Amino acid sequence: MLVCWKLFGLDAAVKLGPGVMVAEVPRQTAPLSSESFNYQNYQISPLADFQIKAKILSKTNYMLGRESALSPVDLVLGWQNMSDESVLEKITISQSNRWYMWRVQNFPIPKKEIETQSANMHIVPANKEIEKLISQAKQGQIIELSGHLIRVDADDGWHWQSSMTRDDTGAHACEVIYVKQFQIVN
Repeated sequence: MLVCWKLFGLDAAVKLGPGVMVAEVPRQTAPLSSESFNYQNYQISPLADFQIKAKILSKTNYMLGRESALSPVDLVLGWQNMSDESVLEKITISQSNRWYMWRVQNFPIPKKEIETQSANMHIVPANKEIEKLISQAKQGQIIELSGHLIRVDADDGWHWQSSMTRDDTGAHACEVIYVKQFQIVN
């Protein structure tokens, strides 16, 4: 089945050409409601309201691990210079085990811009409709999503918490987003 997907280009990345495709930065504000709620036997606590328009730089589906029950997909998203294909063609981007990695031979933009204009986002769809829309999104497309940066708690003490800034790197720098709205722009 995977071979058919590849042969017919059903997973092909979308090419939009050179130039910054998303000029705006992600928007994060104090949550309108900070009341916790139950979701799939977990307690979800909104930490901030969050909106982003961005280019999908990479997309990975997950089926194993505790986190996959909540977040079946991670999206590496880029904005500003990290939404420009003439920059991105000089950066190798990969994902593995919920991590986002990049490497370059020569920096097409300053390292700090790569780190602060892209991020790995653990996507927690609010419902099956949102999950279906996200599953249809392809690498290279521009998307818009909104929801909450969250903390997830389980009865056994396990927790998973979103980063609250776009300028951190390394472990715990990913956003965990409860996605309430999702749209493929192009």
